[in-house]
Amino acid sequence: MKMTVEVDCTPLEARAFLGLPDVTDLNDRLVKEMQTRLEANMAMASPDELVKAWTAFGVGAQEQFRKLMTAAAEGAMGGARPK
Repeated sequence: MKMTVEVDCTPLEARAFLGLPDVTDLNDRLVKEMQTRLEANMAMASPDELVKAWTAFGVGAQEQFRKLMTAAAEGAMGGARPK
């Protein structure tokens, strides 16, 4: 036998019925804090700032990345060096 029960209620009513706490105030504060932090960091998302951050690592980071990819390729090929 299959039975379907449909309950029409608001999220607030459902939380109260199930005995869950009302976290609306906490959620509002968290959302406001996230918005504040996002607005404060928007300047870092500009293309100029991103390029400056990426190029700040210089050639050393590029060489490390190349070594990482070479090691991964060697591992995938069973230890043989790629040509």
